[in-house]
Amino acid sequence: MKNSDIKDLLDVKYLHFNNIGFIEKDPISIPHQFTTKTDIEIIGFLTATLAWGQRPVILSKANQLLGLMDHSPTEFIRGFKKADLKKFRNFKHRTFNEVDCIAFLMALQHIFMEFECLEDAFCGKNNYENLDLNVLISRFRTRFFQIEHEYRSEKHLSDPLTGSAVKRINMFLRWMVRKDSYGVDFGIWNKIKMSQLMLPLDVHSGRVARALGLLKRRQDDWTAVKEVTMKLQKFDPEDPVKYDFALFGMGAENDF
Repeated sequence: MKNSDIKDLLDVKYLHFNNIGFIEKDPISIPHQFTTKTDIEIIGFLTATLAWGQRPVILSKANQLLGLMDHSPTEFIRGFKKADLKKFRNFKHRTFNEVDCIAFLMALQHIFMEFECLEDAFCGKNNYENLDLNVLISRFRTRFFQIEHEYRSEKHLSDPLTGSAVKRINMFLRWMVRKDSYGVDFGIWNKIKMSQLMLPLDVHSGRVARALGLLKRRQDDWTAVKEVTMKLQKFDPEDPVKYDFALFGMGAENDF
């Protein structure tokens, strides 16, 4: 296919999948239960962390986690005591177990002791404009794991500087950063530009991207993320990851 034909296809599929109907079956439906910025950030981050496997299971586990937080993410994170964490001891989603869950909750509380919101924690207090997204992600990861924790928990927040595709954090950033007139992504962060976002590459989007010739690298890593995102930037320099809806949707729905 010619590039113009690929762009036309992706534009059509973007409009098809980027709509309110998409929300119901997607993990983004969990933060859509809230309107306050920090509530959306906190439960959005935790939901994205759980977002691997079958979507119905992800939704079930994210809602379970939300219930354990008394359906008040910001209030819970800012105010919980160690004794309040006992109820999370049976929480488990795939390899994300009670140890990881408690580590993430404690890390979030530690962050909110210093920062007003996750956007500030992610971007830092200065110089963020001059840093590539992979550096920002890696720096946030270092800040996140400043608390005492077991090493095993680190695998649930990957580092792009070691080559990881960081699909889940890129998806979370899409949710927070993209200004979406169709009401799916939130667009509540302003310090990162939409043009800086990178594709949340997964098995579905990768399969379709390779079939379309947008991605030649076989391994799903940060190099592949850069390769496919650079291709998408040619179609829309200001909002390249809007095509995540098209690539993921076609792959997940076998609509290709």
